[in-house]
Amino acid sequence: MARKHHLLDEDDIRVRPGRGKSRPRSKDRPDHAQALPGIVITVDRGRFTVELDDGTVAYAVKARELGRKGLVVGDRVDIIGDTSGDTDTQGRIVRRLERDSTLRRTADDTDPVERVIVANATQLAVVTSTTDPAPRTGLIDRALVAAYDAGIAPMLVITKIDLKPPTDLLALYGPLDVPLHLIAGRQVPADLVDALRDTITVLVGHSGVGKSTLVNNLVPTAERSTGHVNAVTGKGRHTSTSVMALHLPGGGWIIDTPGIRSFGLAHVDLDRVITAFPDLDALTGDCPRACSHDEPECALNAAHDPQVLARIDSLRRMIRSRTVDDDQHGN
Repeated sequence: MARKHHLLDEDDIRVRPGRGKSRPRSKDRPDHAQALPGIVITVDRGRFTVELDDGTVAYAVKARELGRKGLVVGDRVDIIGDTSGDTDTQGRIVRRLERDSTLRRTADDTDPVERVIVANATQLAVVTSTTDPAPRTGLIDRALVAAYDAGIAPMLVITKIDLKPPTDLLALYGPLDVPLHLIAGRQVPADLVDALRDTITVLVGHSGVGKSTLVNNLVPTAERSTGHVNAVTGKGRHTSTSVMALHLPGGGWIIDTPGIRSFGLAHVDLDRVITAFPDLDALTGDCPRACSHDEPECALNAAHDPQVLARIDSLRRMIRSRTVDDDQHGN
């Protein structure tokens, strides 16, 4: 005979483990009013080093409140908990502030997965050497396109000009409105020091071009690893293995990144590249609909001025860099 429900007592009720002790959900989330602001300066396997606004360095992990939000070097965050900086303790990052800029790349031009390199950079310094390793204009062009797309001001830093003159690079990039800084030996020129002051500048370039050497000369306490170029392949060995933000003595930040061998642009809308060339953009009024600005019917083909033609060549080289492998732009 079936048992009557009104005769059952609490011992007869099957309770799912753990369900009976859960607290009711609340829509009220803690506001963490006492959280301390800072900036992420390194990331290491889910652990973040944060420099607080008062100069204290703390270690932290992501709090549950952040959900799936990623954190990268340059992110401005709010942190609670233990901020003593003891390596055996850690706080919790409870908020990521809105980013002013995001520098991204993909593994290649068909990869749908974007990789955020740094957040909140105001300048991108593309570092290349005149030799050892030889300059690869494919990477330079792609990095410039990524900077334009992200709204970050680019500059070109050319190293090792004491070993080989930068004639070819100056001819290629002189027509662009991109500041050029030349380095001979280890001495950082005054114009570059001034250009970096009070900015957040990220360095990008192939291994062996002198990024870490530049950082060590700008920030003597940095102690970033440096390496040599393989005599057989002509390519540099990865020395710095992590992204790191460092204070510049004169104010501002420099962000060193590991050497990269590819800079995919799958995330970039190439229609926006021409906005970095406002003088050329003004000449495209008679272009056919959806013009790529690199085709026979393009209105830019009517230009005759040598300086304008040089800039058109630069624009089209960057557009083509999306579809041509870096190595084909190399030596």
